[in-house]
Amino acid sequence: MAAKITIADYGVGNLLNVVRAFEHCGADVRVTEDPADVAVAERLIVPGVGAFADSINELRQRGFADAVLRYAESGKPMFGICVGMQMLFDASEEFGEHSGLGIFPGRVVAVPSTTVEGLPQRIPHIGWSHLVSPEHGHDWQGTLLQSFESNRPAVYFVHSFAAQPLNESDRLADCLYGGRRICAAVRRNNIVATQFHPERSGEIGLTMIRNFLSL
Repeated sequence: MAAKITIADYGVGNLLNVVRAFEHCGADVRVTEDPADVAVAERLIVPGVGAFADSINELRQRGFADAVLRYAESGKPMFGICVGMQMLFDASEEFGEHSGLGIFPGRVVAVPSTTVEGLPQRIPHIGWSHLVSPEHGHDWQGTLLQSFESNRPAVYFVHSFAAQPLNESDRLADCLYGGRRICAAVRRNNIVATQFHPERSGEIGLTMIRNFLSL
């Protein structure tokens, strides 16, 4: 039986690539503009593109914020993508101070505009970067990264801001940009989220989606 997923459509961003990727991986996909559908979802996807403030404001105004918070406590699998990951944190400093959902302690801050050597680097961070284990280490078994324990998968990023988890144990994976560690994925219990776009990361991203569908 196909895994059933619900994608929250709160009016921000193009969901077509996300829908196609999950359908390609065999999921039964439902896109909804009704927050009431979140409560009955078997697996929830919270996507996001663009600015944090626009996304979190739309999420709240359309009634999805409370629905996502309740779902996070349900124990059922939830997956945040890009800004959908950032909104799970306490706050963001993008274009001012904006509060998030507070599911993960921490803040969303600007990606540094210089390398560790002090040289300028391109912002936004666009393109392919390899995932690495956090400095404290992390067991990827039982997560969407479980197929990649022995290598450094390359995934696709488009972002100018990134989350800084307060609890290092929430970090699932990092990437290196200009020699600096940037949080690329977080996980706690039933919730996983990625700064990168699995739906734009080729076969590696599709493998991650399949892994999520099997959780």
